Amino acid sequence: MIRKPEQKDGLEAAETPIIRDWWPPWARLWAAELLLSQDVELDLQRSVQAVLRELSAQAPALQSNRGMWRWSLHKKVERDPGKSPMLVRILLRELEKAESEDARHIIIPLLHTLMYVLTKATGITEELHRRTYAFCTRLLTLPAPYCTIALDCAIRLKTETAVPGTLYQRLVIAEQNLTSELYPYRERVFLFVDPELVSPSVCSALLLEIEAASGQQTPEACMRHVVSHALQAALGEACHAGALQRKLLASSRPALEGYFHAVVTAVEQMAREPSPSREGHLERLEEIYCSLLGPAVAARGRCGGDSLQDEPLSVPLPSPRITFHLWTDEEQLWKELVLFLRPQTQLRLSADLEALDLQGLLPDWELARASMLSTDSGIERDLPLGADELLAPGSPEAERAGLQRKGGIKKRVWPADIVMPGSWDGPPGLHRRTGRPSGDGELLPGVSRLHTARVLVLGDDRMLGRLARAYRNLRKRETQRFCLTPRLSLQLYYIPLLAPETSVASRRSELGELAAFLGRADPWYEGIVNSLCPTIHKLAEMTVDPFILDAITYYVRMGTQPVYFQIYTVKIFSGDLSQDPAEDIFLTELKVKIQDSKFPKDSFSPRRRGVAEGPGAELSICYQKALLSHRTREVTVSLRATGLVLKTLPASDTEVSGPTLCTPTAAPDTDHMCLKVSVTEIVKTSNLAGRSFSVVTNTFRTANIQIQSQDRRLLTLLLDKDSCRTYKDVVRFEVAPCPEPCSRTQKSKVLGLSSHQQEMERNKAKVKPLLIPINTFSGIVQ
Repeated sequence: MIRKPEQKDGLEAAETPIIRDWWPPWARLWAAELLLSQDVELDLQRSVQAVLRELSAQAPALQSNRGMWRWSLHKKVERDPGKSPMLVRILLRELEKAESEDARHIIIPLLHTLMYVLTKATGITEELHRRTYAFCTRLLTLPAPYCTIALDCAIRLKTETAVPGTLYQRLVIAEQNLTSELYPYRERVFLFVDPELVSPSVCSALLLEIEAASGQQTPEACMRHVVSHALQAALGEACHAGALQRKLLASSRPALEGYFHAVVTAVEQMAREPSPSREGHLERLEEIYCSLLGPAVAARGRCGGDSLQDEPLSVPLPSPRITFHLWTDEEQLWKELVLFLRPQTQLRLSADLEALDLQGLLPDWELARASMLSTDSGIERDLPLGADELLAPGSPEAERAGLQRKGGIKKRVWPADIVMPGSWDGPPGLHRRTGRPSGDGELLPGVSRLHTARVLVLGDDRMLGRLARAYRNLRKRETQRFCLTPRLSLQLYYIPLLAPETSVASRRSELGELAAFLGRADPWYEGIVNSLCPTIHKLAEMTVDPFILDAITYYVRMGTQPVYFQIYTVKIFSGDLSQDPAEDIFLTELKVKIQDSKFPKDSFSPRRRGVAEGPGAELSICYQKALLSHRTREVTVSLRATGLVLKTLPASDTEVSGPTLCTPTAAPDTDHMCLKVSVTEIVKTSNLAGRSFSVVTNTFRTANIQIQSQDRRLLTLLLDKDSCRTYKDVVRFEVAPCPEPCSRTQKSKVLGLSSHQQEMERNKAKVKPLLIPINTFSGIVQ
């Protein structure tokens, strides 16, 4: 008698059997299946090891295929859903091994890969779900971002364990904007490309790729996917997948909507129970399954009478709804977000918010309330009484009148942190805060954040500078209008895209500094996102390339950890005194050049006596020196320079490279909290041969700086390396962290306070800088 050896986890399976001709048919079939299973597991194991080698940077030859290994791994289980449990076991084993060896640099990438598989798969057992949940709970003792990501995964896994298929169903409903009263959330991906920075061929190729994907994702197809996935995830092998798919394809639109709403109701009601039961969920979906196929077919599937149900059918996960936009002006971001909200603006709004400006595109002050100053106290007994208002002395009406107020406008009281929502908040400093974006909670009573806008921009540092200006304008408009913040969660994503002629190493490092910084901080971002640049350019020469859209989809779904960057404001004074000072912002760099021309002697700044002519210009620099003790120390120097550069990102040598990606090695904390100023100074030396000049580059760090020309030489400012944002004929400029725009409600609150309280409120408001979040997979590993 031939005994089947016990199957062990992973590759520790039984020894490879030798198939003998004299074995009975069932034994030969079992041995062949075991051999095939071992081959499949070895293939998946090799793919996982290739991903790990890419993360560990141990194989330079793999650099050309960065991101492709992850994509091929997901495609293997997508083509054959039966491989999903095997891949989950392999990923769990690698995660537990990384935990025991303290190899933290691979934990977050593998955890994201595992959660992506669990979201799409249908044949995952309860035991695998519980093992994954237990692993995530053990990560809660680690520092951020490990504990932050693990907590988010554990919360989702707890529901998925009891109610299989919940993650898939909610993701499809939100991304495809399917109508559901029990899950009314909506998501949309806005892809912005600046035609001045990206070639027309690339823009056309991206647009065709998005249109080709969206054409296959009709609402009927998405509803069929939701029903089929929920039933296969709950019933497992008892589900006759082939018959179910044929029935759904033959159903009319009203019937399909009925099945869809029945499945969504069963899943959501069970998921919202305090203690959801897997058995109760199975009973509910079995009733829907029987109503779909009939009791006879359903019973035959449970009894295994049909061999076709043994092979689960692949249920694709549709790509999110992506809209393609050419970046034309800074107001376009605001307009698109308002249009995204407009169809649902009348849903789930409180009475207070109905009085706010919901028109979206009207002038800011058009609907402002006209107030009238009152000189009385508002108490009735202080007001002159009319002939018909005389009351008898000592009457109860006269006593009550002394304590009553006249009817007036009720003051609307907002929460104290309403100006800076949780998803946009951050402490002072550069790149210091990472965390998950805001959830689906309520910012105001009665108003839920049902919409999530995922804004994805393609380009280089110049595009990010334009995005920062649009983001600042949006936040400033929100303090006056307060239209988007209560009901919209805004998530920002960035994919670097450089022109082919500028892809050499020097130019790439110059225009892709922020992407390089994110790649050093997050190796998974480096492998998935930064590697897309050459692939996107190749797309213009191909007819179709599913890899790009799949990588974008993976990024916007799994990139939940924002890295916050400080925005800096610059106040620019021109040599023409008749012009008012200009104000602008920059995100990555401000470059200063010396012009050959001079301004008149009677203009803004007089020439200092004793200043010798020479190359460059005499500059007066006043700045607050950045100290480790965080104390302010003001320094004023005068020097001759040919130019200077102000950078907001830390230098590459202060960041950790390599597989261990921990805190910066001996990097001062001020690297992440201030500007790095590099001044090209001209040093004059005199000797017997005459006078000579030498060039020295001085570097210092500061958060605020003022620079003024002293010898009538004009300056040229270049913001964020963008030639369209150039300021000429400048004599002085001031740079400081851009403050969070102060709202009208905050200003009105200050008016009713004492002078001391007003000063305290103003000081409290000053410490909030404006930070822009860029989502990555792990944020910055502290």
